[in-house]
Amino acid sequence: MSTAADVPTREGTLPRLLDPAHLARADTLVRERPFAFLIAREQLPDAARAELARDFPRYASAGFFPHDPVDCGPAVNRLVEELTSRAFADAIGARLGVPNLGEYPHLVTICRALNKRHGTIHTDSRSKIVTALVYLNEDWPDTSEGCLRFLNHIDDIDDLVVPEVRPLYGHLVAFRRADNSFHGHLPHEGERRVIQVAWLTSEEEKLRKTRRGKLSRLFKKLFGALDRKLGAGRDRNAAHRD
Repeated sequence: MSTAADVPTREGTLPRLLDPAHLARADTLVRERPFAFLIAREQLPDAARAELARDFPRYASAGFFPHDPVDCGPAVNRLVEELTSRAFADAIGARLGVPNLGEYPHLVTICRALNKRHGTIHTDSRSKIVTALVYLNEDWPDTSEGCLRFLNHIDDIDDLVVPEVRPLYGHLVAFRRADNSFHGHLPHEGERRVIQVAWLTSEEEKLRKTRRGKLSRLFKKLFGALDRKLGAGRDRNAAHRD
């Protein structure tokens, strides 16, 4: 018999990877100021580590790319399905002041590695309502590089709202986009596995962003060395508005 923590599939009933109820853990941090965000830890089962690592896409270039089921194995595709489910979206939205978040179009992008130009301080574009990220790194070096920071200002990467979030397996962060939803991380080059979902204002914006993401993937495939070189020496406080 299935339970609330199980997911029916063609093969039978599998344990759920993401359970909305786990967002209610005592150590989940939810804040409304300076903008609405949440930080939830240990949201994925230990038993799924090997499958998710095996099925994670092996992109040839750094950056975020639109999710394509063909790139991923079944465990990652199932995680994407659960992350974008109505129940999970509404659970996040309820904590961030966005009722019925699951009604909005969503766009999933996946990153396996970054260049140093990534992570500059920004707010996200106005077409994004809420963004959530699930990290899948088995370990992380003893450094702040690549660790997500929610910030008070756009020009100071060290003015943290709360302690930075290491991108470790099962950590989930989400935030409601605002004119002051500043976030970013120190320059990092190398592997950094994360699945991101953004709930958007319209289907038109989803189509536009998907097209742009596919063009970006093509550019990086052709000019990956240039892409790495462009931002290699960026300032730690580098920023852009959206």
